[in-house]
Amino acid sequence: MTLDPITHPALDGVTHGFFTRAGGASSGIFEGLNCGLGSSDQADIVSINRNRVREHMGATHLQTVHQHHSADVAIIRAPADPVPIADALVTNVAGIALGILTADCQPVLFFDPGANVIGAAHAGWKGAQGGVIQATVEAMIDIGADRSRIIGVIGPCISQRAYEVGPDFFDGFTAQDPENAWYFANGKADRYLFDLPSYGLSQMRDAGIASAQWTGHCTYSDPARFFSYRRCVHNNDPDYGRLIASITL
Repeated sequence: MTLDPITHPALDGVTHGFFTRAGGASSGIFEGLNCGLGSSDQADIVSINRNRVREHMGATHLQTVHQHHSADVAIIRAPADPVPIADALVTNVAGIALGILTADCQPVLFFDPGANVIGAAHAGWKGAQGGVIQATVEAMIDIGADRSRIIGVIGPCISQRAYEVGPDFFDGFTAQDPENAWYFANGKADRYLFDLPSYGLSQMRDAGIASAQWTGHCTYSDPARFFSYRRCVHNNDPDYGRLIASITL
């Protein structure tokens, strides 16, 4: 099976992909294109998967980061090893494919076609609430991008219908900004349903970028195409695979 990345027309001017499970060498619960070295999958198999992504992107190097649900952004001027501890990365260097790993969190790819600056962010609820999307835009501006030209696209992530949270989660968001209540719908009993992609889109628009889009894919609801942390928990699986989103000049 060949790789089957999802692309978005807003990013037609740059090589990019939100990769699905298709085309990978992993097996068992990781079947497909598991790109997470932090998983309990065989490291050599994960490396094969990541190399397939790099080759598909036509890049000389696939650069990722050690993600920790922060608003930290790494500016990549050359391949970095060990990988930076951050949740987003930006570059204006050709040949380096930026890569972000997710399994329900938002993968966000950015592009300024006028300055040839790209970015990639891992924006789960914690990182998004902490400002990782805005920080990625600012880091792109630091290396030559213009806010008014930046295009941002959110890839496959958990959708509102599958993202049940408790009252403490709701209270934390509304304490930060009462208008954040807009991103919640009532669920069963005292539960709420959180709209992560709408929250991410709103943050991109508030950052003043030219375009903010979502591919519309739910990771939880499509096990054939996507890994999902929450689905893994609900199924009592011992571990889960990680999807990769990548962009390169």
